[in-house]
Amino acid sequence: MRIVTYGGAVSLDGFLAGAHGEIDWLHYSKDVQQVMTEYWKDVDAILMGRKTYAIAAAMNPGKVKSISGGKAVIRTYVFSRTVAKIDQPDTELVSGDAGAFVRELKEKPGKKICLMGGGELATSLLAEGLVDEIGLNIQPILLGAGVPVFRDAGRRVKLKMTECRALEGGCVLAKYYIAPS
Repeated sequence: MRIVTYGGAVSLDGFLAGAHGEIDWLHYSKDVQQVMTEYWKDVDAILMGRKTYAIAAAMNPGKVKSISGGKAVIRTYVFSRTVAKIDQPDTELVSGDAGAFVRELKEKPGKKICLMGGGELATSLLAEGLVDEIGLNIQPILLGAGVPVFRDAGRRVKLKMTECRALEGGCVLAKYYIAPS
């Protein structure tokens, strides 16, 4: 069964982006490049909601895959009930039940599945027990407000730490498996 991973770079107070979507506070280093290069080797699918897709598309017009470094073909699934169509290669619009879709996707052959962005999609998949791993690059900054990495999933989610180490620039990489309930 395929594994769904969730996470990203977050402020110490738990935000993926600032109050107006800003990410100018992110610290990039050789350590982070190495972690990302290793991560994307094992991923062949990205899940994102409409808002995250809009941000990714605005940052890289016509090339949402550049998030992954463009090393391999990665299938992107955009979940939305309001978007009518997406004209992007290797990108599929999913307007049905996200949990059912991801459950089926996990059963198909392939590599890891990256759940990207915060918000409703991540919350719903965590609530349904469809996220298997969480990885956070904790940045040395307090934003005070912004896009939260976690929202209320309606249940407690127990974690088991698999890795924790310092990264260049005062960052901390923390990885967890979601413990079975």
